[in-house]
Amino acid sequence: MSSTVTEYPFETAPTWQELLDAGAARLSEAGVSEAGLDAWYLLSDSFSIDRVHFLMDRNRTVHPGTLEKGWAVFAERIERRASRVPLQQILGCQEFMGLSFQINDQVLIPRQDTETLVEEILKDCQDRNIEILDMCTGSGCIGLSLAVLGRYRSVSAADISEGALKVALKNARSLFMIQKNVIRSQSKKVSETPWRMELSVWTGEEQKGCNGVSLLGNRPGTGHPLEVEERRFTLFQSDLFSEDDGRLYDVIASNPPYIPSAVVDDLEPEVRDHEPRLALDGLEDGLHFYRQLAEECRKHLRPGGRIYFEIGHDQGTAVTGILEEKGYRNIQVIKDAPGLDRVVKAETAKD
Repeated sequence: MSSTVTEYPFETAPTWQELLDAGAARLSEAGVSEAGLDAWYLLSDSFSIDRVHFLMDRNRTVHPGTLEKGWAVFAERIERRASRVPLQQILGCQEFMGLSFQINDQVLIPRQDTETLVEEILKDCQDRNIEILDMCTGSGCIGLSLAVLGRYRSVSAADISEGALKVALKNARSLFMIQKNVIRSQSKKVSETPWRMELSVWTGEEQKGCNGVSLLGNRPGTGHPLEVEERRFTLFQSDLFSEDDGRLYDVIASNPPYIPSAVVDDLEPEVRDHEPRLALDGLEDGLHFYRQLAEECRKHLRPGGRIYFEIGHDQGTAVTGILEEKGYRNIQVIKDAPGLDRVVKAETAKD
């Protein structure tokens, strides 16, 4: 593939395999670590071809009409990836907890490591009536995964960045407001400054008594009995807890910036140059926001409330010490799938 998107590198019509190889070669030349895999994702999305059809037709010449429609898109995307723009930002989405999240350069790309935090909350917190806060929400991946998969009655999500909150709002509309058994939904902007949105859904599930008789009325037009419940998802702009409305939560989760400032500059260019530094930089030692959260969360948790923080793989001891100093109890460090320290959870006193 040419180093510019305006030049067409093939003398004759290429096969599907030649298209893929050209993209992979360009990415490899640019130092992209998973050049072949990234080229495949870009080819698949640009030409709307799945793996099965590619494998069936890999040695066939691409139809001229198909090539004309997809080549410019594919070539432009390959060049963006060669300049080290993250694949997820080019495609505009990333899967997390089995859900598809829209992303851009205003938010941290959701990572599989963070699923450990969500899974731990889902395991520990079986009561759907609790109130949860996701602080530093970014794309909304933590809070929305909890709201959709955990079906909690009230989940709130906060971030300092209005750009990030607008991404989270798009995800909330596509994931929270369009769920199984949603009867009605609504969203409203509560305030412009500080920025606050409230989204509600009313969901219904068939409920029957021990004799098989319906307990409640029917969904209109279907005849299926339903028990209706309201669930809320709130997005608001706040510098940690600067916009304190006095609400208390049962659970506060956070994936705060935790990379030391000096280390951020040494990260891969995909992260260093294209993801928001605001979501990465934990200041001098990477622990700045844990100290603030440890202090502030106590004021915003009900007695016996729980905190769940994502941490760097080498920060378990340090964050545990911070929480011990602030009087938290039952502190545990949870490892992720590769066996690295990834989450610290703790509780406040019950009285």
